[in-house]
Amino acid sequence: MTTERAPALDELIASWRDWMERRDALSVRDVDELESHLRDRVDALTAAGLTEDEAFLIAVRRLGSIDELSREYAAEHSGRLWKQLVLTDSSDTEGADASTGTMPFARRANGLAVALLLGVGAGIAVKATELLSGGPELVIRNIAVLVLPFLAAWFAWRRRPPAGTLLGVAAAFAAVALALNLYPFDGGSSSVTVAMQDSATAVLATIGSIVALWLVTGIVDAGGVWRSDRTRMDFLRFSGEWLVYYVLIAIVGGALSGLTVAVFASIQVDIMPFISEWVLPCGASGAVLVSAWLVGAKQRVIENIAPVLTKVFTPLFTLMMLALIVASLMQWNLVDGSRDLLIAFDLVLVVVVALLVYSISARDPALRPGWFDRLQVLMLAAALIVDIIVLVAMIARTGEFGFSANKTASLGLNLILLANLAWATWLQIGFVRRRVPFGRVESWQTGYLPVYLGWAAILVFAFPPLFGFA
Repeated sequence: MTTERAPALDELIASWRDWMERRDALSVRDVDELESHLRDRVDALTAAGLTEDEAFLIAVRRLGSIDELSREYAAEHSGRLWKQLVLTDSSDTEGADASTGTMPFARRANGLAVALLLGVGAGIAVKATELLSGGPELVIRNIAVLVLPFLAAWFAWRRRPPAGTLLGVAAAFAAVALALNLYPFDGGSSSVTVAMQDSATAVLATIGSIVALWLVTGIVDAGGVWRSDRTRMDFLRFSGEWLVYYVLIAIVGGALSGLTVAVFASIQVDIMPFISEWVLPCGASGAVLVSAWLVGAKQRVIENIAPVLTKVFTPLFTLMMLALIVASLMQWNLVDGSRDLLIAFDLVLVVVVALLVYSISARDPALRPGWFDRLQVLMLAAALIVDIIVLVAMIARTGEFGFSANKTASLGLNLILLANLAWATWLQIGFVRRRVPFGRVESWQTGYLPVYLGWAAILVFAFPPLFGFA
């Protein structure tokens, strides 16, 4: 009978810390304080003669007021030995406050009220801008500048980052706002509608602002510790979970709005203008904050959904990649394909990368490589081949029709995805063969985030003047 080697202390504490930080009641500073208590206890116990893993088990058990969170953690990691220790009842509150029986960290009040208040603020900002500008065009261009500051405020309320971090994020928002509104996208015309309809650089700048400011907002969520792979992966996990909740809210909100319109239409009252002009823009903006609150408040629900989503869609997208490769070999017409077709292929590749990142964030690092990891190798390899095919097609189209803002942006995105997919495939193969630790697979994706941020910033600041605001 063989026994598996116990995980190193840093690995155990990292797993415990990751679990604790995903609880809505705790901020990063709370967990920092708890980790300090935990390490002190482990040091004392190891000095008494216990091994590191034994000391960790007992130290976790003695964290007092977070016993319920420890129980939850133990239940989730049911295959580990220390579940038997943590799940036993005890009144041991060593190290707890003598008067309250709790550890010295502040539990946040329910954040729903704060999220709703910020959501209302986002809706007001969007609607006020629309009314003052005389139409929705300016709102569309500035949607990230109008809504994401309220999400940053939500993160600031939860994480309490340093003042310097908040000032830097505010400066980034101000710079993007100035670029979006001072650049002459309309070619001197006073009509904003003309700008949004005719300016490709305006559309690219809008997309770039959404991506760039979303990632900048993540700096606040990280509590200012943006260089940490762990905090970056936490934000990527948040992004995926936020998207799931936002889509669910959109589906329910759309169904409710349709039902409301139908009910009022039955009594000859047309409320469709009110729904489209007020409920839709304000609701879509407010849902950004409600979804953010749901990620923390309903963490256990989404943790059950996330592995299912990745295991369902990864095989489907793998089949799609393989089908695209076969179709390209049988009928090589991508070079003559429309721009919309190539853009659709780019979106598919973006989704593949998103699936990879989301599956990495939901994976238990302690598990050995399995069939799903091998399936991801196939998906990545297929996506890499598709990326090369699309890249060849784009270079051919650029050589035939010349450079433009759209083609250059797509070409740059393909090169970025190509580098990401190529190294991710190599690392995934090494992980499956047990020659590369899972930490390197994870750190590659988190370390690549600044590349996406940099490209989004280029779309906002450099592309418009480079292509004459056309």
